[in-house]
Amino acid sequence: MRTRDFSQAPAQARAGAMFIGATRYRGPLAILRLLPAWLRMVRDLRRMRGYRWHTVYWQFPFTLGTIAFFADRDAMLRFARSRQHRRLMVWVTDGNRNATGGFIRLYTAEPDGYSNGVWRAESPDMALIPTFTPLASETTGPAVRR
Repeated sequence: MRTRDFSQAPAQARAGAMFIGATRYRGPLAILRLLPAWLRMVRDLRRMRGYRWHTVYWQFPFTLGTIAFFADRDAMLRFARSRQHRRLMVWVTDGNRNATGGFIRLYTAEPDGYSNGVWRAESPDMALIPTFTPLASETTGPAVRR
């Protein structure tokens, strides 16, 4: 069901901002050299006010990425300024010795969303929404049919 109350939902659903990024490392040796600095950075990340949740993903052959959720955009940007994150970024962007590419995207959550069952603050019911959320070209969305 549609909602603005995510108080019963998991930490990532309560986030107001999301970071996604990835780095393509030069090879397995660069990834091994990355590990100590990355562990220090994650330790700082988990301690930061506004941190909600994160996960890491891998793409063949040498790309590692992170998806991280924060209470709001300011919490996300404060983390970007942290000592360990800055150190890691300096290491990553040191010419092409350690990495050959990377990207970062920042997203802000809409206030409205959807939750059901035990993650729904208003009631524990599992139910369909009566109408789909309208597209930009629509004033109302079509009815949801079973």
